[in-house]
Amino acid sequence: MKFHAIELFNGKTSSPNIPKQVFQLALTLIFLSIISLCLNRNKHSPLSFPKLNFQGLRSIGFHKECDIFIGKWVPFPRGPYYTNATCSLITDQQNCIKFGRPDTEFMKWRWKPDDCELPLFDAVQFLELLRGKSLAFVGDSVGRNQMESLLCLLASVVYPEDISYNMSDTDFKRWFYADYNFTLATLWSPYLVKAGDADPSGHSSNSIMNLYLDKVDEAWAAEITKFDYVIISAGQWFFRPLMLYENGQLIGCHKCQKENVTDLIAYYAYRKAFRTAFRTLLNLKDYKGVTFLRTFSPAHFENGDWNNGGSCVRTRPYTKEEFKVDRYYIMKMYSTQEEEQRVAAKEGKKRGLQFRLLNTTEVMLLRPDGHPNRLGHSRHGNVTIADCVHWCLPGPIDTWNEFLLYMLRREGQIAFGRKLQKNA
Repeated sequence: MKFHAIELFNGKTSSPNIPKQVFQLALTLIFLSIISLCLNRNKHSPLSFPKLNFQGLRSIGFHKECDIFIGKWVPFPRGPYYTNATCSLITDQQNCIKFGRPDTEFMKWRWKPDDCELPLFDAVQFLELLRGKSLAFVGDSVGRNQMESLLCLLASVVYPEDISYNMSDTDFKRWFYADYNFTLATLWSPYLVKAGDADPSGHSSNSIMNLYLDKVDEAWAAEITKFDYVIISAGQWFFRPLMLYENGQLIGCHKCQKENVTDLIAYYAYRKAFRTAFRTLLNLKDYKGVTFLRTFSPAHFENGDWNNGGSCVRTRPYTKEEFKVDRYYIMKMYSTQEEEQRVAAKEGKKRGLQFRLLNTTEVMLLRPDGHPNRLGHSRHGNVTIADCVHWCLPGPIDTWNEFLLYMLRREGQIAFGRKLQKNA
């Protein structure tokens, strides 16, 4: 027989023949008995208390488990959350409309998961969830691209104060939302591990680099214990020429074209870099944050590579039927990351650390229309090379922060569930 507690409190199931005072007294005795049993139970108690199934608590905001990363892009005539006129924080590199992009359809699509609805981004809810917290993006300029999207999404509520240590350093930025005591940061580290120039001619867009695969980049590792949430990512930099070191010894290279040096594929260095980054987070004594791996973001160069005349001129998403891009290297980069994240998540569970997967790879494979191409102005002033790596603002990258908010809500629900279970 089901016990309708809410109905009893409302008096809806009580018999009209029973005086109200008697009914209330009986109900009080029942609850006192239950409380007494709960307070006095211990590991030797003969009573068996079943564990609560928190996934079923829909009434307190729990949602059906859903893979939000499987779905399709659907038309969204309402358009973007912001424009370059309403958000002054868009950098020229991603400000496609400012520099003359004539079409606007690329801003009028939303991601629709197959089995559920992805809620619209709610800036107030995001800031309330992060009240008193801090969040850092660790990685390359695509990670910074996501942070700048988030700045614009939150600007509908409030603009932050720039509290960066060095105001002119765009690679290490900190923003503070005083009303919410929330800090947002970007920590530049395109390889996640220690790196340095190896070309005697100096650094250029395709010069050779030294990579020390077993040594973390201290530029971010020394700061990371200050943050409650960390979004870690890396990608396109691993395709450039690299000299690879482990244990202080040269073990090989990628595209170095040097005699007597083993040529290793990009996935080798990619795996090792994430392994070192995750091990660093696992072994840092004071790190208590939740780590999100934002997966590989694909480029969409057509008719040539980035340095060989390639461009991205499409104005609509691919449909799954139209999709003809060579997926192998993209999915190999994704699977390399995902395997290392899974290992870290398993180890982290033993240590009370959470490692989550923010899977943007297949979602963004379908968006060749979302890049600046030649309609964004690089910080380095080169507008002859098409940018088919970064994403226009506003644009499809805003979806990443819809994913992030969804996952942060889930983190809050899971934490609340654990608290209830602990106190049950």
